[in-house]
Amino acid sequence: MSIIKHSEQRVAVLIDTQNLYHSAKNLYNSKVNFKNVLEECVAGRVLVRATAYVITTESGDEKAFFEALEKAGIETKTKNLQIFSGGAKKADWDVGLAIDAVKLASKIDALVVVSGDGDFIPLVEYLRSHGVQVEAAAFGRSTSAKLIEAADDFIDLDSNPKRFLMMGARGRQSTPRSRAPRDLDNRNQNSETKDTFEESPENNSEKESVLE
Repeated sequence: MSIIKHSEQRVAVLIDTQNLYHSAKNLYNSKVNFKNVLEECVAGRVLVRATAYVITTESGDEKAFFEALEKAGIETKTKNLQIFSGGAKKADWDVGLAIDAVKLASKIDALVVVSGDGDFIPLVEYLRSHGVQVEAAAFGRSTSAKLIEAADDFIDLDSNPKRFLMMGARGRQSTPRSRAPRDLDNRNQNSETKDTFEESPENNSEKESVLE
């Protein structure tokens, strides 16, 4: 894709935090370096807004994560887990992110949606029809192929994992795992790439990972 990125261009970056977290976890068994992701998305342009959409847990251990995002110049919007009568828990930021993007449309020249979720295709198409340059950024191996096609540009974080991932808990970056299907529009991989978070014993043990 060939697009124009210049220093006077006004850009907003909206981050689907859960989507990025699950992609990094499942592909690399690692954590996302949000500061470097933001820097890559801005690409020397005028940053109007950078927002990360985050799910809060019952333990309330997100404080350190929020502080790290703020230091990187990223504001946070939080939503609590929804608790259902059967004990299942989930949260979804798709609608909130989309509404914020539409509100920003008249104030920006470009929008970067940091997510590989194909559910954002209608949003991308809407913004483009209203003159906004829309870029997507995510790990390409877990990104909807149709989302890549719909966007004006795609920033593939798989192209330089050392830059966009944190070092693992053992002091080294994990080896990339097997290739995941790129077209996730069938939603069969909700637990891996969608921003919906469902509570399970495995997820309980992984909560701390997203907070660093």
